[in-house]
Amino acid sequence: MLTVLLGLSGALVYGFADFLGGLASRRLRAVTVTAVAAAVGIVPLLLGLVVVGGEFTGTAVLWGAVAGASGGVAVLLLYRALAIGPMSVLSPLTAVFAAVVPVLVAVFRGTALSGLAVAALVVAVVAVVLVAAVRDTSGARVTVGGLVTAAVAGCGFGGIVLAYDMTPSDSGVAPLVVARVLQAVLLGTAAVVSGPVARSGGTADPATEAVLAGSAAPPGPSGRRPVRLLVTVVACGVLDALANVFVQAGLHSSEDPATLPVMSVLNALYPIGTVVLAGVVLRERLTAVQWTGIALALAASVGLALA
Repeated sequence: MLTVLLGLSGALVYGFADFLGGLASRRLRAVTVTAVAAAVGIVPLLLGLVVVGGEFTGTAVLWGAVAGASGGVAVLLLYRALAIGPMSVLSPLTAVFAAVVPVLVAVFRGTALSGLAVAALVVAVVAVVLVAAVRDTSGARVTVGGLVTAAVAGCGFGGIVLAYDMTPSDSGVAPLVVARVLQAVLLGTAAVVSGPVARSGGTADPATEAVLAGSAAPPGPSGRRPVRLLVTVVACGVLDALANVFVQAGLHSSEDPATLPVMSVLNALYPIGTVVLAGVVLRERLTAVQWTGIALALAASVGLALA
């Protein structure tokens, strides 16, 4: 039960962070927002290091670095995929790979899952696809390059979960600090190399961009925009760091080998947090497909808790 609660909490907080990142990406390029948010996220993790402690052992640093590199590369590949292909296809594909890759690794390691757990994981993966399903009016065509890039990006996101799972249970937030610093460096370098800070194209997280597209949210007084933008990016970075804390805590919440596949699939449900917050803040309406996905996600969560 604790693992499921932590997994769902991490997914929701991830979704909230992506929603705020999507808002900020209306003014700035997505890679810039992601880089700044990653840098901001270092601060709460350092505070957590002081409060709860952490051990920078060789294993903790190694797998923290793997998580940071995997996440940074995955984000950049995701942007590349969405630049060359339709979001409606590549977004769910990325989410599925992010969910399934850790499950396959766990099964390869010899993890035995009950029938109920297998059924719940399958339902959860279907829920991921439905919630991440977006409308795409760009007219972009599906290409082999786009599919491969999206799949590799999904593997990268799944790699974050695998790396955190390999960190020592007594390492505290030390691996998270290492991962966040490396990710900030990678994305910061990409943001500097790729050009101007102001938004001139590109996209935010696929689910976020879909939810925010066409929103009629008022822009607010121009004098307040820089402050609101700064607050939005800072909140995005803090929430994203908190989500990683939930993920690592969930992975180490139980000695049950099934914890890894459960956390990986629940973590991939982050679009739920995005669409829910968009409905509350921007009064966006969820599609029937997304409502179905949310219902299946809840059913899958109950099944995983009982398995």
